[in-house]
Amino acid sequence: MTQPASAYVIAPPPVVTLPVAGGDGLFPVRRIYCVGRNYVEHIREMKEGDERDPPFFFQKPRDAIVMSGATIPYPVGTADFQHEIELVIAIGKAGRAIRAAAALDHVYGYAIGIDLTRRDRQVDMRKRMLPWEAGKAFDRSAPCGPLHPASLVGHRLEGAITLSVNGQERQRGDLSQMIWNVPEIVAKLSEDYALEAGDIIMSGTPAGVGPVVAGDEMTGAIDGLGEISIVIGAGEA
Repeated sequence: MTQPASAYVIAPPPVVTLPVAGGDGLFPVRRIYCVGRNYVEHIREMKEGDERDPPFFFQKPRDAIVMSGATIPYPVGTADFQHEIELVIAIGKAGRAIRAAAALDHVYGYAIGIDLTRRDRQVDMRKRMLPWEAGKAFDRSAPCGPLHPASLVGHRLEGAITLSVNGQERQRGDLSQMIWNVPEIVAKLSEDYALEAGDIIMSGTPAGVGPVVAGDEMTGAIDGLGEISIVIGAGEA
């Protein structure tokens, strides 16, 4: 039920949205789910986990989203700030215990995202068997480009995914290399959570993750989805 503005004791937070490519529409974001370790070469470079393990999920706050073209200040609390280019899956139809064969019916569209990571904090939390929020769920940690409706671009099951820093390529993979593909991710996630329209899923990153510093410009691309560009600014005050 919608409440009048006078009902709130403080101003409610703004609705977080992603622009929809090719029009003026906006996609309201409800939750951000992230898939950990979904490319074999990334598992190997990080020297963690069994390549046969089922997918696991963590979350970022929805207000961690920033748009392509933004300048993001180097975050506090880290000396190892890293990039992870990812395909973003946007859910347009609610569901629970969704079958993989029907999962694509629940997908509204796709975007390019960058899972920014305070790697030293993540590693420390993992060693101490503590949650990853300090390394993954901090302010402005989820840059995301505009959403492309699947009705226009099709479903992103294959195609190059890359990220460059200052014009030099660091990450390159193919969406077909994901251990768990889009239908499997949606189906598995829906076993543990009731998915709702407005949820987005960052689907994991290929190998080549690495640090960025103030002044660096990251450019990510996925076949059929264009590019995303983010600049790292001076450190937070």
